[in-house]
Amino acid sequence: MKVLLLGSGGREHALAWKINQSERLTKLYVAPGNAGTAEIAENVNIKVTDFDALATFVENNAIDMLVVGPEDPLVEGVRDYFEADARFAHLMIVGPGKAGAILEGSKDFAKEFMFRHHIPTAGYLTVTKDNLEKGFTFLETLKPPYVLKADGLAAGKGVLILENLEEAKRELELMLGGKFGKAGNQVVIEEYLKGIELSVFALTDGKSYKILGSAKDYKRIGEGDVGLNTGGMGAVSPVPFANDEFNRKVEERIVRPTIEGLQKDGIDYKGFVFFGLMNVGGDPYVIEYNVRMGDPETEVVMPRLKTDILALFKAMAEGELEQAAFELDDRFCTTVMLVSQGYPGDYEKGKEITGVSDVKGSIVFHAGTKLAEGKVVTNGGRVIAVSSFGKTMREALAQSYENVAKIHFEGMNFRRDIGFDL
Repeated sequence: MKVLLLGSGGREHALAWKINQSERLTKLYVAPGNAGTAEIAENVNIKVTDFDALATFVENNAIDMLVVGPEDPLVEGVRDYFEADARFAHLMIVGPGKAGAILEGSKDFAKEFMFRHHIPTAGYLTVTKDNLEKGFTFLETLKPPYVLKADGLAAGKGVLILENLEEAKRELELMLGGKFGKAGNQVVIEEYLKGIELSVFALTDGKSYKILGSAKDYKRIGEGDVGLNTGGMGAVSPVPFANDEFNRKVEERIVRPTIEGLQKDGIDYKGFVFFGLMNVGGDPYVIEYNVRMGDPETEVVMPRLKTDILALFKAMAEGELEQAAFELDDRFCTTVMLVSQGYPGDYEKGKEITGVSDVKGSIVFHAGTKLAEGKVVTNGGRVIAVSSFGKTMREALAQSYENVAKIHFEGMNFRRDIGFDL
């Protein structure tokens, strides 16, 4: 099977690493990829949203399966594009069409979907410039902190959590005035849920699903979860408090009603579903849906998957996921993200990375890296994830940190407290 994987981050390196283990694989291409994917696949210099160039490549290289890593091509309709062309009738695609991707592409749509299908989530109101006063009034009914979410995709930066009512009103105006571009044409005001966050991942063929486990990532740049939000500084899987009872609630109240809701709404959904959850006193609530795997959560979820991933993807594409074999490793997997100095603000690229070959007993996933004149150099804010197994979370983390100490690049920064709250 010839596979083309879209994306260039740690998530895509982890997916490529897993795909590369499959007995069904004959050739793996990654567009555009990074220095890590270059070691195990052939990188192709095509943008993930350049559908015409992707189509030419798929046709010229007889690609059998397209695996979509990031959200942008899904929300922009990469599946619909290929399905509309008879030349690609054979192509298996991992990722939903536009009708399903709107679960991530519009917070308002996602909230309406949850309310319509009785899936537990926070109370909300969607506001535009036309009903701004109604938004102010709704804010006044809430207790702080106040949650404002840009309706569209804002590269993970479109959510504000504010303690002060007047500041919340001011930010609401700024968001509707273009602070996050078109993503903020509508803003969802949400009731704040107090609890501890986690994510649960599933693969679905639109009828049945396989739950790929739980993970918790650490978004803030600073230790103790302080400072600016990032794309994620590390992750742990499974989440220790997500016991059998909690997982049963997640499946019965959230996963199953979501898949059934997509069917009821006539949305043919084939791909990953990311459930961003809040554990509120032992009960799960949905904060958000994503229509792809998370990053850095993929770097702890993929290592725990013991099943051939291409066999799962093929079963998904053929609507036979329910019968597919499926097994997860019961050990803990943890990852620690190494980031550039200055991230998530301004940072320099092109710093040489050394010591990766000295790592033993961990898996190194590249995120923001590239090859330059035969050297691996930094090419993003989040640079490398170091993932490790352990019988306990602490054992896995100790292994990751031991290997982090072997890797070097100028200005390297990382959090030393991943898992601190578990």
